[in-house]
Amino acid sequence: MEKENNVNLPAEDVICGRNPVIEALKSGTELDTIYICGSGGSLNLIRKLAKDSGVVVKDAQEKKLSQLSGGASHQGVVAVGACGKYVSVEDILAVSREKGTKPFIIICDEIEDPHNLGAIIRTAETSGADGVIIPKRRSASLNATVFKTSAGAASYVPVARVSNLASCIDQLKENGVWIYGTDASGEEYTRTDFTGSCALVIGSEGFGISKLIQKKCDFMIKLPMLGKINSLNASVAAGIFMYEVLRQRSAK
Repeated sequence: MEKENNVNLPAEDVICGRNPVIEALKSGTELDTIYICGSGGSLNLIRKLAKDSGVVVKDAQEKKLSQLSGGASHQGVVAVGACGKYVSVEDILAVSREKGTKPFIIICDEIEDPHNLGAIIRTAETSGADGVIIPKRRSASLNATVFKTSAGAASYVPVARVSNLASCIDQLKENGVWIYGTDASGEEYTRTDFTGSCALVIGSEGFGISKLIQKKCDFMIKLPMLGKINSLNASVAAGIFMYEVLRQRSAK
């Protein structure tokens, strides 16, 4: 096993934490090097999985891991490499065709907080969504924080990054997908039928869905708000909507 050398890599090229690294290895995510401080338990599992996958493992000091992780919690392990590969919108549409189900897609309209994007990807995986679509500009990307927050789900959920979200929505419509925007002006989500082909649009933190994207939506849906606070965290709201889709489809 190689000893560590001094490296200086950008934060977006690392995956931090034991579970995210394990899931990345299991899913075949391309990794260059895994830096580990310590041994035993899941760290030994990571060493074995890395060896089986042909990924170089280097022993590192705590200080080096903190540097690579940018101060984020690393649990004794940091993997360096591409945090994930982006796919095409067609790749996401192919998921439902292969499963024999109706498309179920999540569109993030300028979700800039990587913690929110990671949480959305995590819930997308657990609720059975086919994939997540994000814009190239004014959006968090598949960086280390997203992988950490998703608890490894970003290794399994296809993510497409598109230059024009409006054109992407047109492409989805051409493939028979109904677009559901989330906004306080919409109909209560429990009164909406999600059993057909659908894409949920989750708006940005604080600003919601942009006016252009709102015009592209076929329907607008909302959550009931009974307290003094009239909005929810983007990832929390997204989770409620996603599980309503899952509930309705499971009831069929």
